[in-house]
Amino acid sequence: MSAVSIPRVHVHRAGDRLSTRISWLDSKHSFSFGQHYDPDNTHHGLLLVNNDDTVLPGEGFDTHPHKDMEIVTWVLRGSLVHQDSMGHSGVIYPGLAQRMSAGRGIMHSEKNDSWRLEGTEHHQPVRFVQMWVVPDEPRLDPGYEQLEIEDELLKGGLVPVASGMPEHRDHAAIRINNRAAGLHVARLRPGTDVVLPEAPYLHVFVARGRVELEGVGSLDEGDAVRLTHSGGQRITSADGAEVLVWEMHKRIGE
Repeated sequence: MSAVSIPRVHVHRAGDRLSTRISWLDSKHSFSFGQHYDPDNTHHGLLLVNNDDTVLPGEGFDTHPHKDMEIVTWVLRGSLVHQDSMGHSGVIYPGLAQRMSAGRGIMHSEKNDSWRLEGTEHHQPVRFVQMWVVPDEPRLDPGYEQLEIEDELLKGGLVPVASGMPEHRDHAAIRINNRAAGLHVARLRPGTDVVLPEAPYLHVFVARGRVELEGVGSLDEGDAVRLTHSGGQRITSADGAEVLVWEMHKRIGE
């Protein structure tokens, strides 16, 4: 007789996140990251990193290496300049999906200094969420992709933003190298709702605003919910919000 999959829900509040704060960076980590290590909080499903970063103008992450990771960056406010060792460069802003496949090795930088490309200096911090998932296999060719999807977001509902799942092949804005994972984003207008997909692993992150999650209750900005063997719950927002939902059909090691 096969084991029964028991639904589980774990709420991870914004105030409980690990934090890195230096002169130019305020970074809040949903999972173990860098110098912060908690053996009971290393990942959920295939998601290893969910960092909520705010970077001051003219500052950012100098050139550094990555390997064997699918890195998705979602900007909430301001703009972020990406440059990498393969010659890719671009300005990421709200409504633009971006993915970097580190593969067998890549170097890149991320700076809040878009005026160096556009010519008009600004004084606005950039806030973005960076998420890492493991690829299906190691040592793939490095790659980069970005695409404007603002129009899709304005239509409402859960929009596939980055996915390797076959069923999202004709819908996802950008592709990642994991066939069991997909990121959805919803911009909820006041009084609207979306329904979570059903999956063995779900990660719901409230990027902006406040929502109500069916069966859980109120969630504020920065709160996250980790669901196992679940789905179908309704997310509503009275005043408007933005939520990021990872749908994952495996976990690390499976």
